[in-house]
Amino acid sequence: MPETATSAQTPDSAATRERAETQDGAATRDGAATRDGAAKTWDSADMMNVAAARELHDGDVCLVGVGPPNLAANLARRTHAPNCRLVYESGAIDAKPRRLPLSIGDDDLAATATAVVSVPEMFNYWVGAGRIDVGFLGAAQLDRYGNLNTTVIGDHDNPKVRLPGAGGAPEIAAAAGRVIVIVKQSPRTFVEHIDFVSSVGYGPTGRERNASGAGPTLVITDHGVLEPDPETNELTLTRLHPGVTVDQAKQATGWPLKVADSIKEVDPPTDTELTALRSLRNREPIDA
Repeated sequence: MPETATSAQTPDSAATRERAETQDGAATRDGAATRDGAAKTWDSADMMNVAAARELHDGDVCLVGVGPPNLAANLARRTHAPNCRLVYESGAIDAKPRRLPLSIGDDDLAATATAVVSVPEMFNYWVGAGRIDVGFLGAAQLDRYGNLNTTVIGDHDNPKVRLPGAGGAPEIAAAAGRVIVIVKQSPRTFVEHIDFVSSVGYGPTGRERNASGAGPTLVITDHGVLEPDPETNELTLTRLHPGVTVDQAKQATGWPLKVADSIKEVDPPTDTELTALRSLRNREPIDA
């Protein structure tokens, strides 16, 4: 019998995994220091979520996935993008959650939303019609062309792990104006060939995409940021988080990672961002 993973138990967060893995999907790097030698007050999970939140603009209509995308989108709303309109596939439009939602079915989403619509309306009127500016997604596996697997690990008919499934991610990946993927970087997640294509990025060779949305424009990890090459659509390392090296990013990737000629360093989290992030993790309430 295959192991079944719930939304809170993916291959990278099963109970047998090391406890160093946080609920945000990235491992803590204890004892790390900044370039000037001072001890850091944040870890790789913080950096990943802050970097993702910064990519949302004030006023964006963002369809929020579960896990790290949920944390990052709400962090953006609490910091630099208070007018970001959060949309959840359960039907909540312009939700203003007072605490970090536990799932897309959290009752606080319906209670604070401008409207709650049916699932057919969500996907036909909002997603399919191109009314979503940004889709925030996670994945259990992805390949060098941004194709995502959230269905099974192993053979589909006889899997090692059966995952929660794609949900609305295929439609979001196809039609959102921008798609941002947030995922921990490791060779078991960044694989040469994904076991199942749940959501299409740019296709098996990077040239097969045939959808209205732009596709995955950013992949944000606990190591840095990857962007599709403008000619080949191959994911390319363009930014590194503080304290991370190119070699570390390559070792965390299951294919020969393409690296941009010029690598930028992501600014570390500010005190304001860290305060808001920790408040969200603690599910401390704010006024809607």
